[in-house]
Amino acid sequence: MRRFTEERDWAKYHDPKSLIMALVSEVGELAELFQWLPAEAALETAREEPLHRRVEEEISDVLLYLIRLADVLDVDLAEAAARKMQSSAAKHQPGQQPTRFILPE
Repeated sequence: MRRFTEERDWAKYHDPKSLIMALVSEVGELAELFQWLPAEAALETAREEPLHRRVEEEISDVLLYLIRLADVLDVDLAEAAARKMQSSAAKHQPGQQPTRFILPE
């Protein structure tokens, strides 16, 4: 990703703020694909063409901007994700429902 950016002289545009804005924009484009799908049909519909191809493209855009942002900020994504999974595993035990999904009685 870094080489791709440098070959095109795009590094000057890849400050953290700009990359985050681009990332959010791509997440928005992904969300638009699901916006009016009924929740119960979203998975099946998104696995079928032509929507599947568009979902694939938007997820790729999100991933690439995230990788570039991590590179600019010197974040090792593999290490950061592993640490996050460890802290999440300690915080959320198997069989435990997240508290935000528990409706008051």
